[in-house]
Amino acid sequence: MDKLDAAFNFHQSALRLRSERQELLASNIANADTPNYKARDIDFNAALKGAMAGNSSLSLTTSKTSAEHLNGMNQGGPATGGADAPLFRPIIQGAVDGNTVDMDVERNQFTDNAIRYEASLIMLNGTIKKMLTAITGQ
Repeated sequence: MDKLDAAFNFHQSALRLRSERQELLASNIANADTPNYKARDIDFNAALKGAMAGNSSLSLTTSKTSAEHLNGMNQGGPATGGADAPLFRPIIQGAVDGNTVDMDVERNQFTDNAIRYEASLIMLNGTIKKMLTAITGQ
């Protein structure tokens, strides 16, 4: 069973990180017109290395800066700052209202991440089909 877990561990981690990154990129796109919103992203390679090493701390936590904000996953506490924590994207062209979302960058990153997510699913499906072929002997 350990070999089976090891075979799927990489794909499980990659798909989880791709999914969380997709949510982060969607959040950036959704807040493209929000004043003072800072675009965020994760370093996927560093996050995947951390996940494979077993020390993943990626969680999209929030901190509450106003009593009127909705409660987040990490209410009241500081945001996590691990190596695989969401980072602020460098400003390419800043807006007057302080928003750092560049829709061209976000769309490109969103599409790239979606394609890589789909590729991971195809590779995982291929691995499962090979195992089924080996088990059934066909």
